[in-house]
Amino acid sequence: MADDSVEGTTPPPGVPATPRARARSAALWGVGGGFAFLVLAQGYLLLDGDLPVGYAGLFAIAGAIAVASGGIAYAIEHRLHAKRRT
Repeated sequence: MADDSVEGTTPPPGVPATPRARARSAALWGVGGGFAFLVLAQGYLLLDGDLPVGYAGLFAIAGAIAVASGGIAYAIEHRLHAKRRT
């Protein structure tokens, strides 16, 4: 049987994630959400759209979206994992 203390092994399904793993996952979801917003905004600008904010405003909004999506991901990940929907 594999030793769980060996680096690189994954725990079996149903075992709660560690706080560090949850934080890393939430941070990645946050980064993904912020970048997705920036990609959509850039696509809109490329299609000759005009946004009411400049680039500094876009980065501020992307930061807010990153924080919000990371916080939501951290808050609900343990619930989804408990229902085995991750």
